[in-house]
Amino acid sequence: MSQIGLPFDWQEQGGQGQFIAGEANRIALAHIESWRSWPIPISILSGPPRSGKTALARHFATISGGVVIDEANRQPNEALFHQWNIARDSGVPLLLIAREAPELWTVALPDLRSRLAAAPHVRIEEPDDALMLALIETGLAQAGSAYAPDVPEWLSRRIERSYAALAAALDQLNRASLAAARKISIASAKEALQNSHLFSIEDKDG
Repeated sequence: MSQIGLPFDWQEQGGQGQFIAGEANRIALAHIESWRSWPIPISILSGPPRSGKTALARHFATISGGVVIDEANRQPNEALFHQWNIARDSGVPLLLIAREAPELWTVALPDLRSRLAAAPHVRIEEPDDALMLALIETGLAQAGSAYAPDVPEWLSRRIERSYAALAAALDQLNRASLAAARKISIASAKEALQNSHLFSIEDKDG
């Protein structure tokens, strides 16, 4: 795993978070970093909530000097079309970000619809096993919570494979750890998450 900024917001104790690069975001990261090779100076990045779209967009803006439009699917068609033309004419790259792929956006302007269909599009997928484990370890460390060595793997095998569920679980565990002033163990993690009703845990193997 390599790192460039954290895929979900976290209460950091100083410094910038880390983006954990893994199989789920490999294609998106490679596309962003090869912005000079885009066929047109416009691309679309989509992905689920808390997946690191904003962190990757900041990385793009830093390395390219380009423009980022977040929640592009919610922008007025005319404004988005105008920004598109500016990027095309000036060569300054433009990155459009949304949760959903562009074919799922509501677009009334035919010219904009055709441009969106022709633009390069990359997506961040939900995390795989390796990325889940890395995110858990990083999230706990960023929050400063002490935890038993077996907690990250135990949690990674039981939590829903989504960035949003992972962020919610880590937030709950860190809050419980700070409130009780104790290290996170498997027993305390199970208790905290079950009490929060985030998800039920089927603990067949302990």
